[in-house]
Amino acid sequence: MTGAGCAVTGAEPAAPLEGNRAFGRALVGMVSPRVTVETHLPGGLPAFTLVGLPETAVREARDRVKSAIQNCGLDFPQGKVVVNLAPAELAKEGARFDLPIAVSVLRATGQLAAGAGAPLEFLGELGLFGELRATRGCLCAALALKQEYPDGAGRLVIPALNAAETRLAPAGLLLTAGHLSEVVAFLRDPAAHPLPPPSAHSAVCAPAEPDLDDVVGQQAAKRALTVAAAGGHHLLMVGPPGTGKTMLAHRLSTLLPDLEHDDAMEVAAVYSAAALEPPPAGRPPFRAPHHSASAPALVGGGRHGLPGEISLAHRGVLFLDELPHFKPSVLDTLREPLETRRITLARADLRATFPASFQLVAAMNPCPAGRTCTEHGCRCSPDQVRRYQARISGPLLDRIDLHVAVPPVPKGLLVSSGGEGVSGGELRRAVSAARKIQRRRQGCLNGELPPPALLASAALGGEGRRLLERAAERFELSARGVHRVLRAARTIADLAAERAVDTAHLTEALSFRALNWDAAPGVAGRY
Repeated sequence: MTGAGCAVTGAEPAAPLEGNRAFGRALVGMVSPRVTVETHLPGGLPAFTLVGLPETAVREARDRVKSAIQNCGLDFPQGKVVVNLAPAELAKEGARFDLPIAVSVLRATGQLAAGAGAPLEFLGELGLFGELRATRGCLCAALALKQEYPDGAGRLVIPALNAAETRLAPAGLLLTAGHLSEVVAFLRDPAAHPLPPPSAHSAVCAPAEPDLDDVVGQQAAKRALTVAAAGGHHLLMVGPPGTGKTMLAHRLSTLLPDLEHDDAMEVAAVYSAAALEPPPAGRPPFRAPHHSASAPALVGGGRHGLPGEISLAHRGVLFLDELPHFKPSVLDTLREPLETRRITLARADLRATFPASFQLVAAMNPCPAGRTCTEHGCRCSPDQVRRYQARISGPLLDRIDLHVAVPPVPKGLLVSSGGEGVSGGELRRAVSAARKIQRRRQGCLNGELPPPALLASAALGGEGRRLLERAAERFELSARGVHRVLRAARTIADLAAERAVDTAHLTEALSFRALNWDAAPGVAGRY
């Protein structure tokens, strides 16, 4: 023996260790770092040792991989098998490493040749009989591979069941397989047994969306909905039960245009990290969690750092119905994401950042009983109403651009033939035109404008400035509230295709901040 680790003289040379490797991808939030899977066969009694900080699901890969290899008619090594997942300091979770472990073991036993040519990576969970099952984060892994190989040299083999979520991935990057035997045949002879790319037919068809014309009356609320859709503003609707608040909220997404390709791919990556089906056909997502949702469910978190509802609503709508029924501590977790449009989860062993550029639409009753405190009376005392409204903190309300009352619909309208007001199709065209104006002028929607750009875009004349100053004093607007009024006024001007913001636009924007939250026994007095 010439040194530690060298072969005995006269013995058959061992296969080079480079040939025993395969590559996969971990998932930390939406980041997918590369993981090298190495297999060593030192001999000795049968055993399977997996090292590299694997969690329970990864450690169980030894049984899945062994059964899958044997049930595919391949040989599993009889002696000791050592598999290393590098880098060792990166925690590995999930069954996503089954396929690269199987490929690495087959290469170590000489049943597959060493990897050569274009960089090839593997991702997927194996069944006991070799079938490939859907795996979380395939699109995130594909985007990370594309970033490392911008020339398009890299390839990633994924389960065929993940084809739908990866339909927006760059062309030529992904190969799909349904069984381990297909991967083995491809690696032995790529020309004779090619793996197909994700099918274009895997895209999900968009279901029919509800139409805004279904909502009877509520012209003021429809106007607020149009302003919110045109500028990306947050909206709160206050009214008694049965006035159409939920119907209006569900129809906001119908006013929004289709997402651009980059935005749609970003949304699809969030859903891939959450192991959920992405929204169909590039449509903006619409999320409506129940009021019993916890803080991790809303903003993200959990053991593996999954994206929450605010990230699943990225580039779309987050609808919180019965707003005061959410826990106040849960609602207050929205304050930072509403400003920064992203969420960073910091845990002892995890730090992940998710996008959260969503439109918040909320609905609530004016009092606990849900009645209007008008001539019909209300059984709620003023103290009950104040406690009910106090469940929504002032800082959160301050971050909502538009506050609109949704009063009961006159009974005559409910039995009329309709046709009042502007149609949903006309509103969609107006929203699309206003958004194009904003993107040409500043590259983003008015709801995303930083204060310096906002003051330049929505400059007021002397009369408008005096009106805003008086309104700020009367309604006790904060600096944030003043800026949000200006953003709404800028959007109202864009809907009218006006270059400058005048007092009419400003007056309408101020009307959306004029609900009297201090009036007893509730805001119903403003109806």
